[in-house]
Amino acid sequence: MNETMIYGVHPVLEALESDKEIDRIFIIRGRNENVDPILELAKALHVTVKIVPIEKMNRLTRKNHQGVIAFLSAISFSSLENIIDTTYSKGENPLIMVLDRITDVRNIGAIARSAECCGSQALVIPENNTAPMNGDSVKSSAGALLRVPVCREKNLSHTLAYLEQSGLQIIGCTEKGDSNISDIDMSVPTAIVMGSEEDGISPAVWKGCRIHAKIPTIGEVASLNVSVAAGIILYETLSQRIKKINSI
Repeated sequence: MNETMIYGVHPVLEALESDKEIDRIFIIRGRNENVDPILELAKALHVTVKIVPIEKMNRLTRKNHQGVIAFLSAISFSSLENIIDTTYSKGENPLIMVLDRITDVRNIGAIARSAECCGSQALVIPENNTAPMNGDSVKSSAGALLRVPVCREKNLSHTLAYLEQSGLQIIGCTEKGDSNISDIDMSVPTAIVMGSEEDGISPAVWKGCRIHAKIPTIGEVASLNVSVAAGIILYETLSQRIKKINSI
């Protein structure tokens, strides 16, 4: 059994009622009143629940799962509001990475590694449609996910509005951007938004980005891998911030 897996109605309910960080819960398709308390508590705690067929459940484990399997998170999630408050109170310059529906653990891990190297204070992910925060993610990040706070937010559009109200510029990064990333002042408080491997930044989140930036390329390939693009943008940000500090 995977060491992060909990199965059975009562064990999963107990895990929800404890201080354990649960990444996601799988519940078998079909009506089962025994899982109603799990569904209610998971909703209140903003834990992702996926309704799946019996075949999926049996692939996860052949044990008596009673139609419910939960996976513990390999990390502890943080409060974005606390991070922003702490960042400003320390006199630091906010740099927040917002990851919209990035589902590959290797991409999440690589972005976390670059974010940690470049001084980002936090990664923000949605509650649903995101890579699991498991051991593979931590391994891919070379441990960076244990050092950079991760904030799990219900609505990224509302999150961007909060970050903008907190004084951060919101930059959506995609090949569809109308400005080159090097032409934007990244030395000010900034939130960088990166989108899904499949279709980029979602329309609702894109609407909340006040600046739309791109990385100039000359090759025939349409776009860069999201973790590579994030690394380039983070390095550009760090470079600008170092130059600004040195010029003072």
